[in-house]
Amino acid sequence: MASRVMPQGAQDIPDPVFERQLIIDTSKVNRNAERGGFTNREQNGVIDQVSSPLRRDIVNRSLSAVKSFGNDDIDLEGGDAEKDRDKTIRGSRIVKVRNQAVLSGLAYCISSCSMILINKFVLSSYNFNAGISLMLYQNLVSVIIVSILSLVGVISTEPLTWRLIRVWLPVNFIFVGMLITSMFSLKYINVAMVTVLKNVTNVITALGEMYLFKKHHESRVWAALFLMIVSAISGGITDLSFHAVGYSWQIINCFLTASYSLTLRRVMDTAKQVTKSGNLNEFSMVLLNNTLSLPLGILLIFVFNEVDYLLTTPLLRMPMFWLVITASGFLGLAISFTSMWFLHETGATTYSLVGSLNKIPLSVAGILLFNVPTSLQNFTSILFGLLAGVFFAKAKMREKSQS
Repeated sequence: MASRVMPQGAQDIPDPVFERQLIIDTSKVNRNAERGGFTNREQNGVIDQVSSPLRRDIVNRSLSAVKSFGNDDIDLEGGDAEKDRDKTIRGSRIVKVRNQAVLSGLAYCISSCSMILINKFVLSSYNFNAGISLMLYQNLVSVIIVSILSLVGVISTEPLTWRLIRVWLPVNFIFVGMLITSMFSLKYINVAMVTVLKNVTNVITALGEMYLFKKHHESRVWAALFLMIVSAISGGITDLSFHAVGYSWQIINCFLTASYSLTLRRVMDTAKQVTKSGNLNEFSMVLLNNTLSLPLGILLIFVFNEVDYLLTTPLLRMPMFWLVITASGFLGLAISFTSMWFLHETGATTYSLVGSLNKIPLSVAGILLFNVPTSLQNFTSILFGLLAGVFFAKAKMREKSQS
């Protein structure tokens, strides 16, 4: 991110160690000043009483040596104080950096988990049968917030030119399809199985990288991908709430998500060339994707005949329902902000590993909150798939470090 976010009030908290060190340094300066004044007075008095030039020269040399020794003492004491102060400041900075990393990691995990759980709550608990309309409203909220933040100067975004839109439009079609199929699958499948089945995306992406970009992976990466496939198949077989329609949508979602990732790598370089600054940051991509998705989303609402449902459903007359779906829109944007913040405070390695580990509490929360019927075999398959995801993240890290 352009600016590092500090915890509220972090700069206003006084550091007692640092204040005590300043008091010690001040007392040393006063003591040294008094010592210097006494030496000068003593020197003036002795010199005035010495009349012989030879004696005056001897006294001057001796007093100069005494003064030099006193100055060295001052420098030594001042140097010790400076070192102590540097240690104190360095220690406080390390604590602040660690706090920032922990805080940004928690914000990223909470926002990403909450987004999926709220979408599941809207689609299943409220039984909202208009997934495209939900996607459209969430994207509209994101566009409004990003536009306001860009206007007030909090973030910087690239202007949407026709050249940029033409380059980005194929990616946006895949982006919209990815979001819609995710909504459709989440309505019928529990959160834990959605999380495990999403691992299939990594398999498709790895195969696409091999054939499109001639990229070869280590044996550990392929082993992790194999474990992901096994866990997805075993999880589907032992799923007590198996729904064929939901699994079909999720498989389509895996192909679209992998296609989005692979296509984005090719389009990014071209898109950067048609921007004014020669760059395309995260916020510009959020604004570009969500803005272009609005007209396409409106068209799909009529294609899938969601208009009749929206006109008759009583949910749109409930203020609490509007509050929940608006919160989901804010959370969708919060994922972009917190992921950039967390990545800035830590690094790609920690970010990837935490993202994989984050799926474990998400899956457990999905089972408990929505009373998902499960068996020991199914829960073992889910856990096996989640651990395979962690193993995959670590294998990718090792591969990147070696390359």
